[in-house]
Amino acid sequence: MDKSSALDYINQMFPTEASLSGVEPLMQKIHSEIRRVDAGILAAVRQQSNSGTKAKEDLAAATHAVEELMYKIREIKTKAEQSETMVQEICRDIKKLDFAKKHITTTITALHRLTMLVSAVEQLQVMASKRQYKEAAAQLEAVNQLCSHFEAYRDIPKITELREKFKSIKQILKSHVFSDFSSLGTGKETEEGNLLQQLSDACLVVDALEPSVREELVNNFCRRELTSYEQIFEGAELAKLDKTERRYAWIKRRMRTNEEIWKIFPLSWHVSYRLCIQFCKKTRKQLEDILENLKEKPDVGTLLLALQRTLEFEDELAEKFGGGSISREVGADIEEIGRAEDNSQKASDIRKKYEKKLAVHQGSETEEKDGNTDLSVPGAGFNFRGIISSCFEPHMIVYVELEEKTLMENLEKLVQDETWDIEEASQNNVLSSSMQLFLIIKRSLKRCSALTKGNTLFSLFKVFQKILKAYAAKLFARLPKGGTGIVAAATGMDGQIKTSDKDERLICYIVNSAEYCHKTLASSLGPRFYANIFKCKHISETGAQQMLLDTQAVKTILLDIPMLARRSSSAANYSKFVSREMSKAEALLKVILSPVDSVADTYRALLPEGTPMEFQRILELKGLKKADQQTILDDFNKHGPAITQPSIPPSVASAVPAAPAASVIANNASLGFIASREDVLTRAAALGRGAATTGFKRFLALTEAAKDRKDGPFRKLFNT
Repeated sequence: MDKSSALDYINQMFPTEASLSGVEPLMQKIHSEIRRVDAGILAAVRQQSNSGTKAKEDLAAATHAVEELMYKIREIKTKAEQSETMVQEICRDIKKLDFAKKHITTTITALHRLTMLVSAVEQLQVMASKRQYKEAAAQLEAVNQLCSHFEAYRDIPKITELREKFKSIKQILKSHVFSDFSSLGTGKETEEGNLLQQLSDACLVVDALEPSVREELVNNFCRRELTSYEQIFEGAELAKLDKTERRYAWIKRRMRTNEEIWKIFPLSWHVSYRLCIQFCKKTRKQLEDILENLKEKPDVGTLLLALQRTLEFEDELAEKFGGGSISREVGADIEEIGRAEDNSQKASDIRKKYEKKLAVHQGSETEEKDGNTDLSVPGAGFNFRGIISSCFEPHMIVYVELEEKTLMENLEKLVQDETWDIEEASQNNVLSSSMQLFLIIKRSLKRCSALTKGNTLFSLFKVFQKILKAYAAKLFARLPKGGTGIVAAATGMDGQIKTSDKDERLICYIVNSAEYCHKTLASSLGPRFYANIFKCKHISETGAQQMLLDTQAVKTILLDIPMLARRSSSAANYSKFVSREMSKAEALLKVILSPVDSVADTYRALLPEGTPMEFQRILELKGLKKADQQTILDDFNKHGPAITQPSIPPSVASAVPAAPAASVIANNASLGFIASREDVLTRAAALGRGAATTGFKRFLALTEAAKDRKDGPFRKLFNT
């Protein structure tokens, strides 16, 4: 304490004079405490002195213990080295014994296998000499396995000798088998009942030999089977085009007659399949020679009959050996697209698979000629369709000429029978000849596509162009003539325009028929494409996306058709029509892709003219359950099947069908619109003189100018 504190403490302890009597006891207590503290300090000093000495002793003891430990470690290490040396000396002898045992075991095993190999080769030689094919087949497998163990000992003379002996035995077996098979088909198999069983056992031997032996045997058999075919149908009697059907009857009869005999061949050999391939090759070669050596054009009836029978035969072979038609494969793939979500198969994978099938179908002929096709297994890159029938393609010009002649004759008859009027109850305001002409063309196209889809179909397409041009010329010839008619106004000739009601009707029918013919290159494809989407069972999101891309690709192709044909006239109307029709399919796929909670609104927006039934089918395509469908349908019906449609713009209004031309003319005449016709035609004629120069082009320019007007009587005469 500081001084002030000490004084305060004393004053606090002895506040009065009387309290000073307690000084002596306090002093004794303080002295006693001092002595106790001094004693404690002395004891601590003594203890500290003793601890230092003890620490030195402990350190010295630890140092000594460490030295002893190091000595023991060195001693243990020395003993370990001695032990290791001893173990190595012991193991050296053990390793020698182990290697000796291993070598002895290997030698014993090799000698045992060598004994087995020698014995097996000798037994195989006896079996081969006795033609014991069934036993020899099993023995061949055993010898092959034993020989595989001696691959590392090929340089040993004994092994080389055995391998050469085995090779010669296999050659003997091959010779015996081929010799026995040479009697197959000669009638001996019916005389000797055990021959078929022997040949069946021989097939086991062939399977045990190299694969090349089987290939050679099957090829020899097919070649021998077709020898009689070549001899029969290369002669003057049957080497004719009208005998083609008998060729196919011969091979079918041959296969049916020898079916029981050919059962000796294992199913894995596919002998019938290989025989039919060889037959088709030879038949194609012979038919090519027949067609090329004809001194004059072949008879159309004979040619088509031969082609038809050939196609039927190819279809039979394709069905028999698993070559399904392309159309069925496409249908299966469409169903797979619908199931893609369930089986984790992507639409791109399906597309790649179909492209591969198409490549196989289109390239089968080329691969077959190059010899690169795998012919061992049915369906492995080989297609019977077209293998024979394609040889008819270069000679089908006579068929095309006949079709052209027939179409021209039908066209003449249609024009002669045309009344140049329409029935009052008819729903179409086009000439009946135009519709009949397309029906005839459709039948012709169907006939040709059933026979071939190659260059002949393309040549027929050019014939259709000629027919339509001829029909257009005949329609043009029926237009009113003279300087006082509508044609005079279109060509810029001076004169007063006077047309009768009959002429006006005829002009309208011809123009409507021309429009009908013009848009029929795409009018059926769009609706059919749209309808076929509903034929799918279920379309996943991935499938719908791929179908949307395909739809856009088809739309692009259709829009490019006028450019491919180098025609730019009327391309704008055609493009509008294609865009409108294909956009419906695009809208449908977009509805399928839309989320479930907004599918109804999307459907109303993109397909405002849709029906509840169609909407329900879309829900099924999306894969919704019945309960979920009903909820969405109830909401859809509650809000109405369609949204309020905006006013139709001029570009779309041109697509709305108008009333029949004849009734429009009558109505316009009754309303007094005919009075202003001269003004309309005068303006149209002026436009026609600037847009075209001659003939029918000027007339089309006139009609286009009239149709561009939003009002007026002549605008209403056309059904656009």
